[in-house]
Amino acid sequence: MIAAPPERVWDVYADVERWPEWTESVTSVERLDSGPLTVGSRARIVQPKLPRAVWTVTELEPGRHFVWVSKAPGLTTVGGHYVHPDGEGSRATARLDQTAMLGAVVGRLTRGLTNRYLQMEVQGLKSWCERMP
Repeated sequence: MIAAPPERVWDVYADVERWPEWTESVTSVERLDSGPLTVGSRARIVQPKLPRAVWTVTELEPGRHFVWVSKAPGLTTVGGHYVHPDGEGSRATARLDQTAMLGAVVGRLTRGLTNRYLQMEVQGLKSWCERMP
């Protein structure tokens, strides 16, 4: 559980350019458009040990979740980021699915790193949101 209201958690999660401030799983994020995160928004992300990738938001319910997709030859990666009310606080979850021709192979090869990064993401989000005034 995150000891912060869902609105605060969502505001931090949806401000993707600032992710490097609160999670070590992301080195840099460059928005390729401006304004609030919406369906169609794109961002170039650099992560340690992974190739640079462009992610496009395909689904968004403000205050609740967004899903984005990154494509490479033979590989489609779908990342989901969710915020849920939980008592007087919140709960955040993140998931990553890899599909297309190479999805199963890449998924198996990177499973450990992927799981560590997802855990770093939600733990960093929790720590950041709980420290905010």
